[in-house]
Parts: sequence; structure tokens; C-alpha cells
Amino acid sequence: MSNLTDMEIFARVVSAGSMSAAGREMSLSPAVVSKRIRRLEDKLGTRLLQRTTRQIAMTEAGQGFYERVIAILASVEEAEAFVSRGSAQARGTLKVAAPTSFGRLHIAPYLGRFLDANPDLSVNLDLDDGFVDIVGEGYDLAIRIAELSDSSLVARRLAPIHRILCASPEYIEKYGEPKSIQDLMENHVCLAAANQDPWRLVGPNGLENVRMAAPVRTNSSEVVRECLLAGVGVALRSTWDIGPELSDGKLKIVLPEYRASKDVGLHAVYPSRRFLPAKVRVFIDFLAHLYGPSPYWDDGLDEWLNIQREERAASSF
Repeated sequence: MSNLTDMEIFARVVSAGSMSAAGREMSLSPAVVSKRIRRLEDKLGTRLLQRTTRQIAMTEAGQGFYERVIAILASVEEAEAFVSRGSAQARGTLKVAAPTSFGRLHIAPYLGRFLDANPDLSVNLDLDDGFVDIVGEGYDLAIRIAELSDSSLVARRLAPIHRILCASPEYIEKYGEPKSIQDLMENHVCLAAANQDPWRLVGPNGLENVRMAAPVRTNSSEVVRECLLAGVGVALRSTWDIGPELSDGKLKIVLPEYRASKDVGLHAVYPSRRFLPAKVRVFIDFLAHLYGPSPYWDDGLDEWLNIQREERAASSF
């Protein structure tokens, strides 16, 4: 059991980012934590952590060891829960990374319901629009909105993501609606966050790339959203982000025949399919049931598109 405890200390140091922080979490002194890490390294015959005065980083061997250790600890956790409560219950702290706006709008409001159903769990929800290093930063899983490429991680698709072009009525009244992709690029203001350029749109002519020279440059998707509502320009937005504004008329769909790639989806990403901890499984299942193949934020999407198509057809006469 001492070997298992040393593994747990090592995993806690990696997730906490320092020996002192890990010691506080486990009620151990930094000296004891350091001693146990050295003992583990001596037993394995290799260095797991590179130590400096300011930070700790995993070596290549430490990275591979960590990936396997968290699977072992998860398996032990489920085995203990099975014996003590008759089944593999979800318990402990679940560390989740999610995009800022999506986490605020579509995860945070439902955490109470999730915690009521899982009273032995606590959730550490970190919101960040970048792609975090799940293993290196000690996350149990990450929620990502992306067209995922091959990786060593495992991903489960939770819901489709529909991204459409839209503008405020004030912008449309001032500049008119774009009549084509060419018209959009040449005669309209296109708003995009720095990581959203160019737009990859699928329409009647297949895939088209839209490059823009926007008057506002920002790394914040929320800034783009506020500029869109203020009538600064046209933006490509996800329906999960602007559904209420489409419903109450604060925004209108433009060029409804164009959408972002359907390969973009909402995913739960986690390190390994084997030894999946109960706390990770129940959270992923909760979100999958909450969103599903027809997520609640898309209610009314077909109606919004039909209205826009009818208005465009009427204006062409």
C-alpha cells in the first residue's frame, strides 16, 4: 500500500502543480511529499519530475507514468466504492475544463442538479477558451467545441454544433444584407475572434473560406458577441450562444444557405477509455442526456431559417 500511496502523492503533485500545494491537500508537509517522491523515483530508477525554484515539470518518463497512475488510482477508487457501497459510486473531486461562454451558459446552471444526484462529488470547473493539456494539468476531462483531429485522448460527441451567420437589425438597416459570400467579403464588416479566422463555410458550392479584415481584433469571443449585438458587423456564431437573441429579434440570420462545417461538435475529451473513473462517466452521461442529438438551444432553429429564407425570397421580387 505504501507504493500506492506514493503514486497518489505523485499524481497529486502533478495536478496541484507543486509539492507544497499537494501537501496541503493531503495534510502532509512539503518535506514528507518530497521524500516520498524521491523514494518513488529511486524505486523506479528514473527521474519523474524536474524541480526548479519556481515550478515542477514532468519528465518524459513522468508523463507516461502519470497517465498510467491515474488509471490505477481510478480503478482503486471504484473498487473501494464497490465494496463499501455495493456499486461503483461517483465520489471525490471532478476537475473539468470548458470554454468560457459555454461553461457559463450551459454547464454552470445545471451543476446543482448534477451535485444533487451525486452527493459524494465536488466539481472544480475551470473556464478557458484555449485547449488545456488535460494530462499535464491534471484534468479529469475537458469539454471542447471543435472538429477534433487524431490524438492520444478519447472523445465522446455530446451534441452537434450549428454555427450560422447573423447580424443585428440595426446593422442590416444601415448596410443591407449580404447577397453572396463575395458580397459579404467585399462590402460588409465581418467580426471574428483571432482564432476564428478564416471562416470555413459549407454552402451551395461546397466548402468556401471567408477571409476578413475586421475593424475590431480581439482574442475574446464574448467581445465579438457584444460587437455583433451593437450592430458593428456580421459574425459567425453558434446557436448555443445566440438562441435567445434570435428568438426575440435582436439578431437575424443572414445567408441562411451557409453554415459552418457539420464536423464541428461538442465533445467530452478524457485521457483513457480504460479504467474510466465513475465520477467522469456520470458527468459525461449527465451532459449527454442534458444536450443530446437535438440540444435545447437549437429549439426554433428551423423556424428562424425558414423566416429568413421567406424574407429573402419576398425581397427578390
